[in-house]
Amino acid sequence: MIEGMLRSKGFVLAAAALTVIGGCQSQPKPEEMARTSLQTAPADLQLICANAAAGTAKVDSSKVLPTSSRQLDATSYSVDLDAGGRKFNCVVDASGSVKSVQPAA
Repeated sequence: MIEGMLRSKGFVLAAAALTVIGGCQSQPKPEEMARTSLQTAPADLQLICANAAAGTAKVDSSKVLPTSSRQLDATSYSVDLDAGGRKFNCVVDASGSVKSVQPAA
């Protein structure tokens, strides 16, 4: 009986030690994380660009998908789009005003 209690306590102590050790793992620094080096466009601005590209490409807006985006400066974003297999680039400002839609090179 005592042997069983010791095993039980040993298991509890081992589990507690693993919990403490597991809590000591370090997280990557923000500058080492992939998403911090590139700010993406908000979803609503990506959709505005998708609609603008649909008009330029003369395809239904449901056929246009944002594939990537990035912040250009404090107030504007660049959005890459696939319009039914044709590639476009859209520049939109933070207020939702489309500055340009052009075929991607």
